[in-house]
Amino acid sequence: MSLDWSLLLPSWLLIVISFGTFFFCLWALITRTRGQLIKSFAFVILLMFLAGPGIRQARYQPQPQDALIVVDHTASMNIRDRRDIADKAADNLAQQASQIAGVSTYRLDVNDDNQQGTHLFEAIKEEAQNHPNLSAIFLLTDGMNHDTPQKLDNILPGFKGRFLPVHLLLTAKGEEKDRALQLLSTPPYAIMGTEAHIHIRVNDLGGKTGQSVKIYKRQNSAKPKFIADTLTGQTIDIPVKITQNGSNLIELSASKLPDEASTRNNRLVVSIQGIQDHLKVMLVSGAPNQSARVWRDLLKADPSVDLVHFTILRSPETSDDTPISDLALIPFPTHELFVEKTNQFDLIILDSFDNPNILPESYIDNITRYVRQGGGLLVVSGSELAEPGSLQDTSLGEVLPARVTYKGAETGVFKPVISPFGQNHPVTNHLSQKGPWGDEWGPWYRLLKTTQIKGKVLLATKEGTPLLAIRHDDKGRVAQILSDQIWLWSRGGSGGGPQKELLRRLSHWLMKEPDLEGERLKARLDDHKIIVDRYSLTPHDFLMADISSPLGEHFQVKMQPVSDDSNHLKGSLTLTSDEEDNQGIWTIRQNGLATFIADTALQTIEMQDLRSTAHKLEPLVEKSGGGIFWIGDHKVPTLRQVAEGHKAFGTDWTGLPLHREKIMGADHLRSILPSWLALILILPLLALSWWREGH
Repeated sequence: MSLDWSLLLPSWLLIVISFGTFFFCLWALITRTRGQLIKSFAFVILLMFLAGPGIRQARYQPQPQDALIVVDHTASMNIRDRRDIADKAADNLAQQASQIAGVSTYRLDVNDDNQQGTHLFEAIKEEAQNHPNLSAIFLLTDGMNHDTPQKLDNILPGFKGRFLPVHLLLTAKGEEKDRALQLLSTPPYAIMGTEAHIHIRVNDLGGKTGQSVKIYKRQNSAKPKFIADTLTGQTIDIPVKITQNGSNLIELSASKLPDEASTRNNRLVVSIQGIQDHLKVMLVSGAPNQSARVWRDLLKADPSVDLVHFTILRSPETSDDTPISDLALIPFPTHELFVEKTNQFDLIILDSFDNPNILPESYIDNITRYVRQGGGLLVVSGSELAEPGSLQDTSLGEVLPARVTYKGAETGVFKPVISPFGQNHPVTNHLSQKGPWGDEWGPWYRLLKTTQIKGKVLLATKEGTPLLAIRHDDKGRVAQILSDQIWLWSRGGSGGGPQKELLRRLSHWLMKEPDLEGERLKARLDDHKIIVDRYSLTPHDFLMADISSPLGEHFQVKMQPVSDDSNHLKGSLTLTSDEEDNQGIWTIRQNGLATFIADTALQTIEMQDLRSTAHKLEPLVEKSGGGIFWIGDHKVPTLRQVAEGHKAFGTDWTGLPLHREKIMGADHLRSILPSWLALILILPLLALSWWREGH
């Protein structure tokens, strides 16, 4: 509303009349002539009438109303029937809105695919750009939101100054409480055989702290064990013995709090990778050769490997007049390495080692015992193995996977290829076939012919002559390379080959790395399914696996070949929709093999507090003028329109403010001094002035 002027005469003429009126009034005051002052008032009223004063009023019309219904579909809404309550309430609001003219509702489902918690307002900010007529926002949630702004203007600057209430509909009957097991710290890995320490705390959310609580621990497939009786709010140190290489799963659980929202976060599963202490490798090189550097570069590049390397430059019978004091500063610790500390090594590599009169027979026997007791041995064979009295003629020959002829090394062009058995063995399976060398690996030019193969062949020539053989002997493992020219691949000879990857796999297979086992059982969780993979060196039509749930239930799963590969079988088990039953450690067993998996979703931010509460969103809702409603009993508030500026909610109703917008060009001008009023005022004044003049 504003004051406006609608001139009945040109402005210059009104100015002239105004000055004339002013001087007339001034003359009337000076002369005090009867009736002139009254007549002056009549002229002033006439001048005001000619100026056409009026009040201009804008005209408004109601805007179409958009209501945004935001439905929380994050992980915490899967507790009990929260999601069902929210979905039904959203449908109810949309149905009510459809009965009100000019009201449109838009539903927005918010998930937590990024595992970073509930971000309702991030979704609202993006969606609100499509609805300039937004008049209210309805939040259907458990109240656990992780991106609540202090003010709605902070995320919706386009609606600043506008009445935009946020109504909160909570999927419970009232404030809830929850007990949560919080992981404070855990080591990602620990050395096998040592103790790792996990620090946890039990929090009672929405309740009193300092309550008595019992703590239980379960490791891998063992049964849960009571380990502590403590108080909530206190830090607890739990020692864990690391017993196996690879993943060690530890499930910790706290006793239930009466009437708590959910027990899902009373448990958590921690995975600690068990690793070996520095792998100890002894490399014994015979006469200096090109492959010695290959082995040193490979083993020195691995920070987890401690390498002991020595080269035998001459045999004891070698005639040399050089004084012993000039040949070595200290005596070589032969007895210490090959007797006292042999079992401390994870792998022994004999590279082109010519044995005559170098190591006593008792030392060789000790290496043989070392293998059979679980050690790893790699023999890289050159022409020295094809001579009488070589290693294959000692007790070590009993564990070697191949026996060679005494005809010496055979020369020629030999291109290594993966054998049929090697196609399925993890050491050579999926080795890079194509690379700088083209479609075939570069050749070797010397190899040893075999008379007997006691192991399995992984690499051979195109004609079938073995080049790499492996063998299990008692508890240990042995590999034998029947050529001393693998170093050619590292130099790119004729294109080279995957030398580094092959030797890395081979050495770690000898040291019993779980991922390189020929018989492997693996499992993973994927979209509420347990997927089981079984890798075998023996073809199978199908295999059955036993899956044990955290509650002790057993399920039989049939595994079948994958893509006609009878050495790789796969099966799956679909989990139930009750996620509380699925929390914890699952055990999968098949033919003596076992593996363990667990759902770690308990450790996400979404699972840290499972209460339904208004505390996090209440300040924003109050500032916006919205209401808070508990709909756990499926009672949805009535939807109604309210005038802008009025209260937008009641005990059982929630309101949509009726916004109005100005109609451009439709303003209404109401005259302050209409003509009829001017006549009523002027004529009596003129008559009165004439009367005064006559008396």
